[in-house]
Amino acid sequence: MDTLIRRARNPLLLLALLGTTAAAPDPERARWQAQAERVTITRDDWGIPHIHGRSDADAVFGMSYAQAEDDFARIEANYLTALGRTAEADGEEALWGDLRQRLFVDPAALRQDYARSPAWLRALMQAWADGLNFYLATHPQVKPKVLTRFEPWMALSFTEGSIGGDIERVSLSDLKSFYGSPTPPTPEERGVVPREPSGSNGIAIAPKLTADGRALLLINPHTSFYFRSEAQVTSDAGLNAYGASTWGQFFVYQGFNAQAGWMHTSATVDNVDAFAERILRKGDGWAYRYGDEMRAVQAQAVTLRYRKPDGSLGERRFTTWRTHHGPIVAAKDGRWIAMALMWRPIPALEQSFLRTKATDLASYLKVAERKANSSNDTLFADAKGEIAFLMPQFMPVRDDRFDYTRPVDGSDPATDWKGLHSLASLPSVLNPNTGWAHNTNDWPWQAAGPDSPRAKDYPRYMDQVGGNARGVHADLLLTGKSGWTAEKLRAAAFDPYLPAFARLVPDLVKAWRALPEADPRRAALAAPIATLAGWDYRWRADSAATSLAIFWGDQLWREVGSFAQAERRNVPDYIAAKVDAPTQLAALSAAVDRLSRDFGTWRTPWGEINRFQRLDDTLQPHFDDGRPSTPVPFTSAQWGSLASFGAKAWPGTKRYYGTSGNSFVAVVSFGRRVEASAVMAGGQSGDAASRHFADQIDRYAAGALRKVYFYPDELTGHVERRYRPGDPAALGR
Repeated sequence: MDTLIRRARNPLLLLALLGTTAAAPDPERARWQAQAERVTITRDDWGIPHIHGRSDADAVFGMSYAQAEDDFARIEANYLTALGRTAEADGEEALWGDLRQRLFVDPAALRQDYARSPAWLRALMQAWADGLNFYLATHPQVKPKVLTRFEPWMALSFTEGSIGGDIERVSLSDLKSFYGSPTPPTPEERGVVPREPSGSNGIAIAPKLTADGRALLLINPHTSFYFRSEAQVTSDAGLNAYGASTWGQFFVYQGFNAQAGWMHTSATVDNVDAFAERILRKGDGWAYRYGDEMRAVQAQAVTLRYRKPDGSLGERRFTTWRTHHGPIVAAKDGRWIAMALMWRPIPALEQSFLRTKATDLASYLKVAERKANSSNDTLFADAKGEIAFLMPQFMPVRDDRFDYTRPVDGSDPATDWKGLHSLASLPSVLNPNTGWAHNTNDWPWQAAGPDSPRAKDYPRYMDQVGGNARGVHADLLLTGKSGWTAEKLRAAAFDPYLPAFARLVPDLVKAWRALPEADPRRAALAAPIATLAGWDYRWRADSAATSLAIFWGDQLWREVGSFAQAERRNVPDYIAAKVDAPTQLAALSAAVDRLSRDFGTWRTPWGEINRFQRLDDTLQPHFDDGRPSTPVPFTSAQWGSLASFGAKAWPGTKRYYGTSGNSFVAVVSFGRRVEASAVMAGGQSGDAASRHFADQIDRYAAGALRKVYFYPDELTGHVERRYRPGDPAALGR
């Protein structure tokens, strides 16, 4: 059959062949084929698709089709998560993640939302589903685990491209304890196991600080690897967006168009709140106190399916509960905990798509008035020379007397949300006099140096995390600097300084020097201390000091991470404030011993330990010290490295292998013509047989960005192939 399809050059013949491979009605196949004829996909020499359609819907059709060509498995996995159906593929233990999702995501409600969506948005959702279904119809060799057909309403389940949605703040252990059986927190939830900080870096620089008078933007998401797809999406209706999209979504999440660019970073705001409800039994149900009244706790049945070991499907039925604050997700100290978060699928999807067509700051802010972005700070720059740092626009107004970082008393009406903040009342920064703005998943109070908003002028809930070492690093690089170029901004994104160790190592050296002369630790640690004392606090692949510092820091991270988490501090701050000298010295001894045991000497260069490896196309990472890998010089973001590489030893390995951090890096310059360069982790394709599966690894590790072909004349000479979706000549590739 594949051979016949590849030989079928006539679209009508292809249509006839499709009739034997799919169960879709003939009119639907005809619609797919007609839309495919209005779409062109051009793959450049890095395999990146440049998609053009007559309408925006045509472009979306082509975008979803091209994404499926590159990695259908990740698209399906993302939508199984978003729809609460992962257990249908992965088995019974995944039910709890599905239940968490279904507390908020109701397929019946999403169908209703789709029906009442504006016509232009319905057209995009229909095109999105059609593109994926057309891909499956033309690729019968692809066998979905669960989702054999996509419905347009499904797009409303996954409307933000964030690493983890707000829903993931709900503890699965707490959820399982409430709706299932008592379950202790996992080591990850307790902070015992080091967990790489998630988030991103964004930097915007105004023309007055650049060498050529053009605004600059750094786009540097820190996600799990292979989480985003790179593409350019254009239409005759004015769409022309380039950048990183989360697999399965039909909008460029972090990127730029010919006039403007946007970089999203995970925000530190507190806009997901827990309410402790006073519950009483009432007949066959429950009631909760709210002020002077008792209200009924609403019950809702949720039925989930799961894959059994023999491959068949089982079902499990849950009765879930909710108050007006939100669904019940846990029980603490005799109270039921309701979770309140943003769930506004239609405006969220509208905002995510429409901002890609904004051409300046004013039009971007107009789109943002939908107030349906809850988790993202934004760094913005445009060809007019405007730059901005923008807070998430979904910001509930609350009574600042209460500490919303902890569950608040749900029986007190004063704790309720009271509408949303206006955009003008948020601690954003527009066109700061400093000429720069940044965010590294830190508080907004350092976003633009002295032009930053002041914490005392805003409610406490505008930040719940504080600063971090990457923010310190960005401040050092930006303050007082001018003459910026795209290359200087790229170099800054890979600057090797580690401010956390610059702060912590001197105290360690001081602790060693304070030891009595007769203390055996003086002799045992003399050489490692000398190495660290002479270090410039910069990562390098050939640096043994980097290895020693990382292993020392990781040892302390394992020991105090849970305490740091309980106090809502990042690990370096906790070490500096709370870890005594004997503990620091003991951790250094442990680091020396581990390096010597695993690598033969504690003087092992960092590049021998810290590696990038992509063995195959499995979604769950696995690694092998005996297989080829690439040295990576940069480190965990925890220590202040702007270039982030979240790595650790895995089962059966001594080396560290990375799975998250820098996943897409782009530097964009705005002027008469936009200019950009970029690199991504691994490569564009998820197919291990593709030449684009791993063709960017060396550039990624070296921080060597490649030119982005944004305009047709830039693409000329770099075209690998050009085709339409379903083109028989392209089906065998």
